[in-house]
Amino acid sequence: MKFSHSPVLSQALPAWRARLLLAGLLGGFATLVGWSLYLQGFNSSFLQEKGAARYSRVIEMSATRGRILDRHGDVLAVSTPVKSIWAIPEDAKLQPAQARALAKLLEIDVRELNHKLATEREFVYLKRQIPPDVAEKVAALDLPGIHDQREYRRYYPAGDLTAHVLGFTGAEDVGQEGVELAFQHILAGKPGSRRVIKDRRGQIVEDVESIKSPQDGKDVVLALDSKIQYLAYTSLRQAITANKAKAGGIVVLDAKTGEVLALVNMPTYNPNNRVRLVGAQLRNRALTDTYEPGSTMKPFTAALALEKGKYRFDTLIQTAPGYLTIDGRTIHDAEKHGLLTVAQVIQKSSNVGAAKMALSMPREEMWSMFDSLGFGSPLKLGFPGEVGGRLRPAKSWRPIEQATMAYGHGISVTLIQLAHAYLVFARDGDLVPLSLTKMDTPPLTGKQVFSAQTAHEVRAMLELAVLPGGTAPKARVAGYRVAGKTGTAHKIEGGRYANKYVASFVGFAPASDPRLVIAVMIDEPSAGVYYGGDVAAPVFSQVMAGSLRGLGVEPDAQQQQPGAGDAEAAKESM
Repeated sequence: MKFSHSPVLSQALPAWRARLLLAGLLGGFATLVGWSLYLQGFNSSFLQEKGAARYSRVIEMSATRGRILDRHGDVLAVSTPVKSIWAIPEDAKLQPAQARALAKLLEIDVRELNHKLATEREFVYLKRQIPPDVAEKVAALDLPGIHDQREYRRYYPAGDLTAHVLGFTGAEDVGQEGVELAFQHILAGKPGSRRVIKDRRGQIVEDVESIKSPQDGKDVVLALDSKIQYLAYTSLRQAITANKAKAGGIVVLDAKTGEVLALVNMPTYNPNNRVRLVGAQLRNRALTDTYEPGSTMKPFTAALALEKGKYRFDTLIQTAPGYLTIDGRTIHDAEKHGLLTVAQVIQKSSNVGAAKMALSMPREEMWSMFDSLGFGSPLKLGFPGEVGGRLRPAKSWRPIEQATMAYGHGISVTLIQLAHAYLVFARDGDLVPLSLTKMDTPPLTGKQVFSAQTAHEVRAMLELAVLPGGTAPKARVAGYRVAGKTGTAHKIEGGRYANKYVASFVGFAPASDPRLVIAVMIDEPSAGVYYGGDVAAPVFSQVMAGSLRGLGVEPDAQQQQPGAGDAEAAKESM
């Protein structure tokens, strides 16, 4: 039987099936026509975006980060042009030999390269901040989907000399430490963008338009003096090496303005090469590390006693037999002195004398004085990790604690806090805020902490401490009158005082009209001597001598000292 005569074919199909099939076909056709009309007439942007995605791309245009300059206009940080290699993974179909050649130029493992190119992202960086000549070699390979773009890398001409002041930026040119972070909002520019056309191999063939122009960052002019910074750096490094110390720091302030002219920490690092850095190198110890300041706090105790009328410059205090027992705890002097004037208590650095002055005053007055000097609170300079030290509420002080705070135990400070506080003696008893940036109009006066008379009398005491018979003759500077105070304090480890020391010296010069305040701290000197007068004072002397001469400050060693009558009375009673 022929197929055409099959009985199956002779059976008639229901009419509704044909109509249903026709309706389905017409419905599908209408849907396609409607969708086409919708896409082309009402939602044309969808097709345009899909088409543009195949040949058009928006690329970011980097902005130049602002420079960092010292007070004389010398460049401390600048952005230099570099290239970054990036890829469009879907276009970057590389042969094994091409991948190996690219990985070799970028100095990365070929497996890492292939892993990056295997991503489903539309854009991926292969290597950031490479030299322009390397980028040219990559471009010469003429690889599909591989592109370069201009970026900027931060360069620090002074290297480790200014590391802890400037800090550094990350790969995205964002500040990570120091001034780079503190002034990120000023230094950072605003990136722009541009639209380009690429060919079927992913290569950019035409610049279409600039969507947004980049806005370069602004320069920041620091108060820092590069010459003083170098002097502080070299002197501190020599002292750390000579005394086999663990660490150290130095701060130089302009007594007239409160500007930070130099700040150095050891150990340090090179911000241009941060490979294999450790945390100890990155710490800005002058602002982040606290320590018990020891006898450098005694001048503040004496100043409060003078201010409240409890004592005068030449009031006698009995320090014999060289120790004082309070609540079962005994305070000792390094040497027995007997009867001393208030000036001699500072000159000889008597713990007993300072403790007796402190105990004659309400503890609330001492706390208020410490608080007014800025102890217990960060200076808010903007540096990351800046701390305020430890100053417990006065109501919790026991008599023995009030006595020990008089000579710098039971309270902790940072080096920059201590330098800042000494401005009250270098000035007329007032305290001006510190400034990291160069000031166009310096403040005339600050917050009054002590009267001008009290400040001048304590200044005279601090001059005696540097003269023969005091604790810091090694701080003297030829041709200039110097005033300052040593500090030698045990370190606390595990809640107990260890047989380790922090040696310090804080002072200013010329004493007749102070221009600079310098604070020096040496952590754990271990070469046989550890007193502040032996370890820290010589660093002060070197830096102060070079700085004063560099600034052209007139010598004052032959001038009559202020408050001469009181000072001479103190000398005669020795």
